[in-house]
Amino acid sequence: MDILIMAGQLILGLTILVGLHELGHMLAAKWFGMRVEKYAIGFPPKVLSKKIGETEYMLGLIPLGGFVKISGMVDESLDTETLKQEPQPWEFRAKPAWQRLIVMMGGIIVNVITGIVIYVALTYNYGESYLPASQAKFGVVANEIGREIGFQTGDKIVAVNGKELEKFEDVYSMDMLLGRDAYYTVDRNGQRIDLKVPADLMDKVADNKERMLFVQPRVPFEVGEVISNSAAAKAGIQKGDVFKKIAGENVTFFNELQEALQKNSGKKVPIEVEREGKIQPLTAQVNEDGTLGFYHKPLLEYATRDYSLGEAIPAGTNQAFGVITANLKGFGKIFRGEVSASKSLSGPIGIAQIFGDTFNWYKFWSIVGMLSMVLAFMNFLPIPALDGGHVAFLTYEIVSGRKPSDNFLENAQKVGMVILLGLMAFAIFNDVFKMIF
Repeated sequence: MDILIMAGQLILGLTILVGLHELGHMLAAKWFGMRVEKYAIGFPPKVLSKKIGETEYMLGLIPLGGFVKISGMVDESLDTETLKQEPQPWEFRAKPAWQRLIVMMGGIIVNVITGIVIYVALTYNYGESYLPASQAKFGVVANEIGREIGFQTGDKIVAVNGKELEKFEDVYSMDMLLGRDAYYTVDRNGQRIDLKVPADLMDKVADNKERMLFVQPRVPFEVGEVISNSAAAKAGIQKGDVFKKIAGENVTFFNELQEALQKNSGKKVPIEVEREGKIQPLTAQVNEDGTLGFYHKPLLEYATRDYSLGEAIPAGTNQAFGVITANLKGFGKIFRGEVSASKSLSGPIGIAQIFGDTFNWYKFWSIVGMLSMVLAFMNFLPIPALDGGHVAFLTYEIVSGRKPSDNFLENAQKVGMVILLGLMAFAIFNDVFKMIF
């Protein structure tokens, strides 16, 4: 069932994005009087098909893309028979270069608009929930990656790149993970220290979501729900209890509780909890995995900011274009050899895992918005067979006044298809490799 939920979200998301992308091409082509022979979501074999006017609308069985076939255009179908004849007025090749350029940009433009609309709508409807930096006043817990950067448990992060920290989530921002010469400023026992972010930090955290949180706020807590018949229930631990000691060790933060329980796994230990202002001594049998069997309730106050529509538009637009900025920085790090492509790039399996095995509308649309901007960025790359390849050739034609030959465009399309198929094979193999290893 989990796999079906992930696959269902992936297919739904790709269907929406590919459908809108190809719709952008089709509407622009029809606007300029070009004949659109086919509009397809998914690749053959054909599942559904209906011809309306001059255009066949098709749904394919393989939901990993789509296409629009425009008369007189050298595209991925490599159908060049009509190119041997004189151009007809309704054909792509018969139109001015600026019109052909707009048609090729149509899908990219629609994806950008889609991404912006999604981010604006989410910002307007849900606002923003964040942890104020003031709530991290007890410092941070540093895991292995955090310690490699130079963090120590108890450090208080006061600034990122010299700017005072206002939202704790900014610690994990793309500016910090992908930026050059990024650094954190921490308060360690009253002394300010700068910690330089290593160039390969993204490489270290890319393959593990938990490693992404290389530092987390130290969390004061109380007992939430107690699992029935658990070690906690048998020990008499109740909802609302605040831990004070485990096996003689003081416990204030949740990470200290975890460490104390791990040290005493499988043992019966004395504990002290505060209940209604009084210290209550108890004895608990710690499970072999270092747990007691209750959910903790963090005692941190998150802030929520609501946005008016006027505020949501620039905020959502900034978030949308932030995706493109992050992709540019990511590609830069790959080309400089600071991060590996195998850890940074994902195929359909990796994208499905991002959606997750539970369905949540906010998360779904957040991912679709991100993918829409990524799709726009990737399609703009000047690779033959992608929209960006066509845009590059058309830009050359407009600037130079010379149109590349149909034979050159056909061969370029073939090279582009080989590149794209190779990248797709690499992405899928890479996803499988990461799942196994």
